[in-house]
Amino acid sequence: MKKTGKFTIKNLLTMLSTVAVVTSLSFASSVDAAEKLEKEKLKLGFIKLTDMAPLAIAYEKGYFEEEGLSVQLETQANWKVLLDRVISGELDGAHMLATLPFGTAIGYGTQADIISAFTMTLNGDAITVSNEVWKQMKPQIPMKDGKPVHPIKADALKPVLEQYKSAGKPFNMAMTFPVGTHNMKLRYWLAAGGIKPGFYEPSKDTSGQIDAEAMLSVTPPPQMPATMDSGTIVGYCVGEPWNQQAVFKGIGVPVISDYEMMKNSPEKIFGVSKGWADKNPNTHKAVIKALIRASLWLDAENNKNRNEGVEILSQKQYVGADYEVIANSMNGTFEYEKGDKRALPDFNVFSRYNGSYPYYSDAVWSLTQMRRWGQINEQKPDAWYLETAKKVYRPDIFMAAAKELIAEGKAKASDFPSEKETGFKAPSSDFIDGIVFDGTKPNDYLTKFPIGLKGKQKVVDGKVAE
Repeated sequence: MKKTGKFTIKNLLTMLSTVAVVTSLSFASSVDAAEKLEKEKLKLGFIKLTDMAPLAIAYEKGYFEEEGLSVQLETQANWKVLLDRVISGELDGAHMLATLPFGTAIGYGTQADIISAFTMTLNGDAITVSNEVWKQMKPQIPMKDGKPVHPIKADALKPVLEQYKSAGKPFNMAMTFPVGTHNMKLRYWLAAGGIKPGFYEPSKDTSGQIDAEAMLSVTPPPQMPATMDSGTIVGYCVGEPWNQQAVFKGIGVPVISDYEMMKNSPEKIFGVSKGWADKNPNTHKAVIKALIRASLWLDAENNKNRNEGVEILSQKQYVGADYEVIANSMNGTFEYEKGDKRALPDFNVFSRYNGSYPYYSDAVWSLTQMRRWGQINEQKPDAWYLETAKKVYRPDIFMAAAKELIAEGKAKASDFPSEKETGFKAPSSDFIDGIVFDGTKPNDYLTKFPIGLKGKQKVVDGKVAE
């Protein structure tokens, strides 16, 4: 048996001294950690969409707090307001469309330096049409066991457009922002089916409807179902829960998810102004650490946490839609025509497949689509695409945050790309039209599209000129 020490006043004083030293060291460590953060109180913006989930989870699970951050999450009216407030400094950062920072990088609409060190989600969008349009599309769609065969291509929409044209009616569809992902995805789907979505001519025509067969315009996400129900638009591309909302209300049918159209494409990023990031590097890294943990939680063990996540998102301060509507897509299923509910486990991806890592190749793809539709109206060399990608996407900051999480035991090395990651995914044909995308050859990629600008083509006075 271990011999116990004799209690004396001297021993007591020694013990109290030791406790004081340990307490002092702990306090000093906490103070030191706090001093490393350039800014502790942050205001972060978001739009009411389910893919804002990493922000809500980082807040509700205390991940922001554990990084020494006091965060206020604030819903924004639309993407333009959100962007302007990040640029002005009213917001420290925000949930953003993955393509949005490239619009500001090229000066389309707004010139600003926005950077992103974190991809919030892959996939998560769909294209929905009104009941009337769906009824007219259906005869052109192959059927199996009494149900439409997916993915549904825009070819099935062509006869409907012809009927609208014959009747002298415009075929109006909505997306969320001119330099947004929904615009690029809707255009991609239409063009893959031989339908012209129109061109832009910067400084002269920002409608995007030059030589268009389908007329695309902006509508804020939460307003899309009601706008379609009123007859102002006949379809739209948006994130959840606003496609499933159309199903629940019985006013429309989602015809294709973006996962079926272009597998595992980035949908939302977390963006900050470059000036803010330069001024607050440690704070920025702390935010990214919290968001990484939230994304890992959302995808953990085959989505075991998704029900809890849906409960959080259904609160009015976040998305505010019914639990059932959000769960319809967040829990690995997706409902198309009413009652036609199918398994779609990767409709929302947060951390799987290194989904949070900001790949340069994803940035290059976004830029090729801006070039394709005239938002970039001059031919650019391949090197320009990579240079622009590197101005916006910051995998170095992401990996720095990842390394700290691994060292702290809050994540595993296998949760992240290897040290040898180049930032370029392997060439892929996972697109609705089967066209192979190689991020290292953007100009070659553009030549493969029958519809869209390529080579030296540009839009001049409302026409495509060679």
